Amino acid sequence: MVDPLDAYSEVVTSVAATLQPSVLSVLVRSRRGSGAGSAVAFTDDGLLLTSAHVVEGVRGGGVVAADGDEAPFDVLGADRLSDLAVLRTRSHLAPPATLGDADHLRVGQLVVAVGNPLGFAGSVTAGVVSALGRSLPVRTVHGAHSIDDVIQTDAALNPGNSGGALADSTATVVGVNTAVAGIGLGLAVPVNSTTRRILTELISTGRVRRAWLGIGGVTMAIPPALGERLGRRTGLHVAEVVPGSPAAAAGVFLGDMVIASGATPVTTAQDLQRLMLGTAVGRSFPVTVYRRGALVDIVATLAELVP
Repeated sequence: MVDPLDAYSEVVTSVAATLQPSVLSVLVRSRRGSGAGSAVAFTDDGLLLTSAHVVEGVRGGGVVAADGDEAPFDVLGADRLSDLAVLRTRSHLAPPATLGDADHLRVGQLVVAVGNPLGFAGSVTAGVVSALGRSLPVRTVHGAHSIDDVIQTDAALNPGNSGGALADSTATVVGVNTAVAGIGLGLAVPVNSTTRRILTELISTGRVRRAWLGIGGVTMAIPPALGERLGRRTGLHVAEVVPGSPAAAAGVFLGDMVIASGATPVTTAQDLQRLMLGTAVGRSFPVTVYRRGALVDIVATLAELVP
């Protein structure tokens, strides 16, 4: 019979051995001084994935691989609304890690963090997925925004871990460590289909275009009769309409319940945010709201969200 602790150790050591060569230290210089973080190689030609806040406002810097090799980097693109950035190095310093899909994670699942906390390169910590679907608030000139479906873990994270890898038991990267929210509480931006779209835009254009509707809301129960008709129980209650926003111009009001956008059901603010990437900017955006006992169809023309 295999000792459970031995099996646990074998998984962690295997993940560490696989991922440590793919995780680099990031050293930066900016107007605020010097700083450090982590990055994950994800292509064979020198592209690195990191957190946008690690390289925000940098004047220059370099990366250091696990074997000590160093190289300067260019910021190919950064997106503060997802806290993701892509760096490019001229040298092939690290083998690429495999990017996975955080949508398949389960609460309680083993995860391993690899990064460079407090300057200690190649540090490995392990824990579990403590929760899924967390939101990480981000401020923009248009008000509050949130990073969707953030992973909460109790794997120890410290300053410098940002941009490093959060991996599952197969050494597949499922998250990019981004924040330390308290003792035993770390957060990571998920790697999933949305992340891949963001990376593609950062590589091709250096930025991510998002549309802006201009409402804030909370998930609330819809009337039972409407719920039976729609086959679900909740919608997005509009608690804020930003003055001068596309939503205000189109006639969305406080107290409306957003039910859908076209054929896509809406129950959370994140549902709307997922529809705001790239191609929605400048286009007509249908919204169905429940208002005073009736379903009302509204069409807004979306503006671009400015970080």
